Parts: sequence; C-alpha cells; structure tokens
Amino acid sequence: MSNIKTLFASLLISMMMTTPSKAALNTSQVKQLIETADQFRLGEESARVISVVSLYKAGELDKTRQYNVYSRPNRESLVVFKSSVEAGQKMLMLQENFWLQMPKSRRPIRITPMQKLLGEASVGDISSLTWSEDYQGKWLADETAKDINQLPYSAHHIELTAKTSSASYQRIELWIEQETSFPIRADLYLRSGKLAKQAYFARGVRDDKLAVTAMTLLDAIQPTKKTVIKYMSIEPWKLEDKFYNPSFLARNNTAEL
Repeated sequence: MSNIKTLFASLLISMMMTTPSKAALNTSQVKQLIETADQFRLGEESARVISVVSLYKAGELDKTRQYNVYSRPNRESLVVFKSSVEAGQKMLMLQENFWLQMPKSRRPIRITPMQKLLGEASVGDISSLTWSEDYQGKWLADETAKDINQLPYSAHHIELTAKTSSASYQRIELWIEQETSFPIRADLYLRSGKLAKQAYFARGVRDDKLAVTAMTLLDAIQPTKKTVIKYMSIEPWKLEDKFYNPSFLARNNTAEL
C-alpha cells in the first residue's frame, strides 16, 4: 500500500509540474498585453522616430541607411529617406493607401501593400506599425522564449492576425515576457503563409524607462541576410496635416524633416 501511495504522490507532483500555472488569457487581457508591448516600442501616439538601418550579408556589413518616420494615430505614417543615396525619397502610408515619392517624379507613385515590403529594410519594417491597431490577438500558450542572445524568458505566446489587407504581414507569432509585457521575439508571415522574417527586440533605456532600442530581423527566405534597426530617438512630434497629403509631397521639398 505504501508503494501505491508513493507512486500516486509522484504522479500528482509530475502533473502539477507539467500543468500550466496560468489559465488562458481572454481577449481583453491579450489586447492589454499587446498595447503594453507597443508602448515599449513606440511610447507616443504621434512621434518622430529616427532609425538607422544596417544591412548585413553573410555576416558582413553591406550598407547603412537612415530613415525619419513621422507617425500619428489611425495608421498614418510618413517615411523620409535621409541617406544621400536615397535623398528625396518619401513613403506615405494612409491606412489602406500607399505612395512612393521619387526625387525627380512630378507625382507620387501609388504602390501596393506587397510593394512596400520589397527590400531588406522594407518600409513596413521601419515604419511605426502598431500591433494593437493593425492586428487581432489570440493567446496560444505560456512557454519559454529566447532573445537574440539566447537568454530565456517566461513568455506569453500570442498569435496576431491582420485586421486589414494593408498590414505589413498577414500573421505574426509574438512572444511577450510575462513579468513586464516586454516583446521578446516575433515570427512574421506573408499572406501566402510563408515565414518571411524573425524579429528580435533589444532591451535598453529611453527617457529613464525600459524600452525597445533596436530590432534585429533575420531573413527566413534569404538566410544570409540580416537587418538591424536602431531607434536613435523617439520623441513626441506632430506634423501639419498638409504633410500627409500625397499632392503636397510632390510639390514641396521636405528635406528639412
């Protein structure tokens, strides 16, 4: 009898160790979790984000570019290309509509959601896309996730599904730290269902608070390529409405932005 009791106790302990300690998160809890994760990345509803993008091939630095991103609510962003080789280029994103303004073009070029993802440092990656605005979240599991340095964290595994056809990626699998709600990593999927990139978020300090200070993108389609996006500054900034008009961008010099 004592052996049976010992076996039963061992099985009970084993079950307790393998059973998740927390119940599934409901829709409201997931929404709050994603909004908090967004705050670590952006922190401001209307902001100027100065990003330096480093592109690597086979472990060697290939090129560096700078982009100034002006974002505001309702999924509206203006990306100004600041590096000399791209000077004069601008990308305007107004909800479902996208335009590319080239330096010598008399009018902006209308582009598709897929076209804004072209290139190693796609505009969809460097712009201030918000998970909480663009995606619907669902809790999948609580599990361990590793950051870019292979450090483990207890995390919520969340699935994000795009609310609109203009979202940069159709589906995102996101791991968020349980203790702080800080984003750890994300798998980014195209509309075809193919894994496009894996993103890792670097921890740092901005305005004396924990924040995402960089994002590393590993290319799942071309494994020799890697992109590192460093957020040099994120500050409150409100552009006049005229800058979000494609016709204005074609007629006016915005080099000062």
